[in-house]
Amino acid sequence: MWARCMSAALLGLPLSVGLIGLIALAWPGDPRVTTLPWVMMAFPTWVAMMTLAFVFRSAKRAWLWLGGATAACFVLLYGLQALGWIGVPA
Repeated sequence: MWARCMSAALLGLPLSVGLIGLIALAWPGDPRVTTLPWVMMAFPTWVAMMTLAFVFRSAKRAWLWLGGATAACFVLLYGLQALGWIGVPA
């Protein structure tokens, strides 16, 4: 149980920040208007990602799935930014 709690605490926030960042940067429209609603969705997303850790049958699976999803999210975020497809306008 402690290992699942640690995976929820350590991987829930980065995963929710990565997901919200991807959505907020890829969302069409003026970022000055669309960013605030997505930032406000960060806390409910974080709670959802933390509860997701307790869905898996074992702590190992929770660490692997949440860690893999976090890594994939940030690789996708940085990859799309390197390609110039998403980004913060100046």
